[in-house]
Formats: sequence, structure tokens, C-alpha cells
Amino acid sequence: QVQLVESGGGSVQTGGSLRLSCVASGRTFSGYLMAWFRQAPGKEREFVAAIYWDSGRTYDADSVKGRFTISRDNSKNTVYLQMNSLKPEDTAVYYCAAGINGVQVVASGYDYWGQGTQVTVSS
Repeated sequence: QVQLVESGGGSVQTGGSLRLSCVASGRTFSGYLMAWFRQAPGKEREFVAAIYWDSGRTYDADSVKGRFTISRDNSKNTVYLQMNSLKPEDTAVYYCAAGINGVQVVASGYDYWGQGTQVTVSS
């Protein structure tokens, strides 16, 4: 059974930092694209960043370029999202996802999802 378990969310002030973790288990993720999405109340789930499990090649949304960094540690089966210079508009539930459908920026392109972790940025 595939599981993606996120952690690391919390409340910070504008300009602060958080690091999210996603521990993946239940199958080999070779060939998979691991991604972070976020969803704010009343909004669509939004692509944030993605990384290929094997090559480490990354993709970032324009809204987070230069502030967020996605990385992975294959030995720990873990994907990270380092978030710096946080803004109130970054407030959302952040989800980890895994898919083998190529580079996808829509939620429907992913096969597995975690339960989400809340990030709240106050001004």
C-alpha cells in the first residue's frame, strides 16, 4: 500500500521559513515525479514544485521561484520542500503527490497523494 506522509507544516510570520517533508513508502518510486501542491480555502489545488525521483531534475511554479526549493533524499525515501521568504499568500494546505505520467502541473496527473499539512503565514 502506497503511503505519502507529509510533515513540517506550521504557523510563521511573513519572511519566515519552513521545511516540509514527505516520506514515501509502499513501492519503488523509480521513474516517478514527486510533487508538492497546495490548496487554499475556496481555491483550486495549485502546483508548487516537482522533482524526478531518479535524476533529481526539478520544476518550480513561477509564484515560488527563488523562494522554495524541492529536493529529495532517496536513501530516506523522502522529498523536501524548503520554503523561505514566506508570504501570507503562501497560506494553504500543502500536499505531496507522486505520478508516473511525465511532467504534470495539474492534480489529475498524479496517482498518489498524502493527507496534507497546513502552512499558515501571518502578516
